[in-house]
Amino acid sequence: MEQGIVFEICGIVASIGMILGYLPQAVETIRTRNTDGIALPTFLMMAVGGFAFMLQGLLHKPDIIWSLFLTNLVTTSCSCIVFSIKIYNDYFRK
Repeated sequence: MEQGIVFEICGIVASIGMILGYLPQAVETIRTRNTDGIALPTFLMMAVGGFAFMLQGLLHKPDIIWSLFLTNLVTTSCSCIVFSIKIYNDYFRK
């Protein structure tokens, strides 16, 4: 099997695994608004890391790595939403 195909398959499998592993926590947090067991720095750093991976996928030459970009677009968006709910719960809700 060609190395490029193996690379793409690994990227797709990793993307699916990351999204399926991360999405349930984000959906549960968005649905319940319960952030008691969530560490604020964790979701902040996950958002920063996801954004950096998005840039890496976009800036890769000669071709964009779509699996890297799209996976981290989803996880960064979820991290930002959970982070926002956590900030609201910890600092603005009385």
